Amino acid sequence: MTHFSDLIRSQREALLADDRSYSLRQVASRVGVEPAYLSKVERGDVPPPSEKVIKKLALELKQDSDVLLAMAGKVSEDLREIICKRPQVFAELIRQMKEAPDHAILRVVREVRDGNW
Repeated sequence: MTHFSDLIRSQREALLADDRSYSLRQVASRVGVEPAYLSKVERGDVPPPSEKVIKKLALELKQDSDVLLAMAGKVSEDLREIICKRPQVFAELIRQMKEAPDHAILRVVREVRDGNW
């Protein structure tokens, strides 16, 4: 599995191949961090940044913020709040779905979203 740092760097470099505005300095400036810090993040020399910075990176690099947060070993604040309201229920749900195939999980999501109880 790709590490957070590897994905950030490879995605930025892929975008840079077509658009010079994806240089390390320019991306760092747009997400509000120092270029040296972003370089250390890309090399894996420092832990992944805060949720706020990861979400900015996701937007900048055209990635899903939940995926980047998960790769960084984090959960977004909104999901954390939802889970904390009913921790036992969500813990059981996640454990039960651990081995379920994607199509089964997506079916449950659709049923909940559409209100098909």
